[in-house]
This record gives sequence, C-alpha cells and structure tokens, in this order.
Amino acid sequence: MKRDAFKMFLKKGCEVEYEKRHNEIWPELALLLHESGVYDYSIFWDKDTNILFGVQKVKGDASSQDLGDNPIVQKWWAYMADIMETNPDNSPVSIPLKEVFHMD
Repeated sequence: MKRDAFKMFLKKGCEVEYEKRHNEIWPELALLLHESGVYDYSIFWDKDTNILFGVQKVKGDASSQDLGDNPIVQKWWAYMADIMETNPDNSPVSIPLKEVFHMD
C-alpha cells in the first residue's frame, strides 16, 4: 500500500458544483478506481486559495492519476473541465505532493 497526494485548482465560485458532482460520482468511475487499487480517497478544499488537496491509498503501483487513457476518466475530465483548471486534454492540472511526514 502507498499513499498519493496531489493538488488541483478549482475555479472561483464552483465549490458547490464541484462537491455536488463528486457526491454523485458515476458508479462506473468508482468501480474503475476500486478495480485499479485506489481506496480511502479524499479531496479537501482550501477556500482561501481554491486549491483542492487529494489524498488516496493505493494497492499496487498505479494511482487515479495514471488512468488518463481510460474513456471513463476522459469523459469525467470533460464533465469537470468547466469548473477546474485543466490541461489541453481536459485533464485537471494536478501537481503531485511529496510526503514529508506520516504517523500511524
């Protein structure tokens, strides 16, 4: 098991819509994440900066950040592109974060 953390950027005024869309996550996307080894996945929002902080536990070497070739993920990216900062392929601008401390 490993933990991955990353940050993304929410467009101003989109926090309610972002939370709504994630509360209604598509079952096929949730299944894909679980089948890929992703579990215990949370996203936090910093209202002062509009930065989203994601953290997930992963069984194996992959993470949700490695599923960009999957059509379900690409469809989700397109669905979220209007409320997040994105790259030209609609993937969210996502910056991996280095773990500097952990305590069990």
